[in-house]
Amino acid sequence: MNDHAAHADHGLEAHDSRSHAGHSHGVSKDADRRFLTIALALILGFMAVEVVVGALARSLALIADAGHMLTDAAAIGLALGAMRLAARPAKGAFTYGLKRVEILSAQANGLTLLVLSVVFIVEGVLRLIDPPAVRGGLVLGTALFGIVVNLAAAYALSKANRQSMNVEGSFQHILTDLYAFIATAVAAGVILTTGWDQADPVATLLVAGLMLKAGLGLVRESGRVFLEAAPRGIDPDRVQAAILAAPDVVGVHELHVWEVSSGFPSLSAHVLVDTACDCHGSRQDLEAMLAATFGIDHTTLQVDHRDEHGHDDDGRNDGELGTVAEAHRVMARGHAGHAGDLRSTGDHDHPGGC
Repeated sequence: MNDHAAHADHGLEAHDSRSHAGHSHGVSKDADRRFLTIALALILGFMAVEVVVGALARSLALIADAGHMLTDAAAIGLALGAMRLAARPAKGAFTYGLKRVEILSAQANGLTLLVLSVVFIVEGVLRLIDPPAVRGGLVLGTALFGIVVNLAAAYALSKANRQSMNVEGSFQHILTDLYAFIATAVAAGVILTTGWDQADPVATLLVAGLMLKAGLGLVRESGRVFLEAAPRGIDPDRVQAAILAAPDVVGVHELHVWEVSSGFPSLSAHVLVDTACDCHGSRQDLEAMLAATFGIDHTTLQVDHRDEHGHDDDGRNDGELGTVAEAHRVMARGHAGHAGDLRSTGDHDHPGGC
């Protein structure tokens, strides 16, 4: 089952003929670099214009949104870099390759958003108390142009593979920018018609609130991956129940479900089956069920027979979870199996074979 040479050629594509068609792991090469590059150029170009105009117009709302666009540009740039790094084959100490570079960059982007949101909230409150005169006409023209630029960038990113946490995060940030420009345009209209300069810091606080929400979301989701929580949408209890409901399965221990990177769920477990059962066939059936029902096609299943006395082949009772050494042995198989390009392992070293 060692497809390591093929892995070097195909990067993040499906690992063997039984994998889902079109299934991708982490930042896939299907996430079109050309569309991300277009979005990045639009964002960087307009961000520079926005900083200059914001300073001339004395508009904190424009400067705040330029700060938000900087994090958008960083997210897209990191996504582009992560694509190249994640496409490298697993080797040496990096048995999963560099797929989690995407998660690192997503977390860094989220933390940056949180810091910037706090800065703009503080400055926005200060300007509410003592608002400077704002050149509403200049702000309005820039905001309307920003709406057009963000619509174009959002359209470009919508064409890329949004399974990636970075690509989806960038897309959501650009949508946030779009809403922020709408709010800034409304604030500029209020300043032009009423002369109420506090409308600019009010729009700033709205932008900061959106940045805070986006940042918390990215930090939370990336934190789930680093803590190896089960992927969203996959309930370990349901997975365990589905395995136990399979024909001839009498027990399951050491069940672990985690996410290596966006769209790369993995599972390992020790499964007990009836003595008369073909445990290799059971393993294959379980793999097919896990892929079809839960979208998990990277599995490490150790399938052992239960003897006629209700014990597994190591002599343990079904209800016992086993020793720490056994748990480490099962998990070592789960992680070492990805050092090459394996979708699942079915090796068994219990006495008597299957």
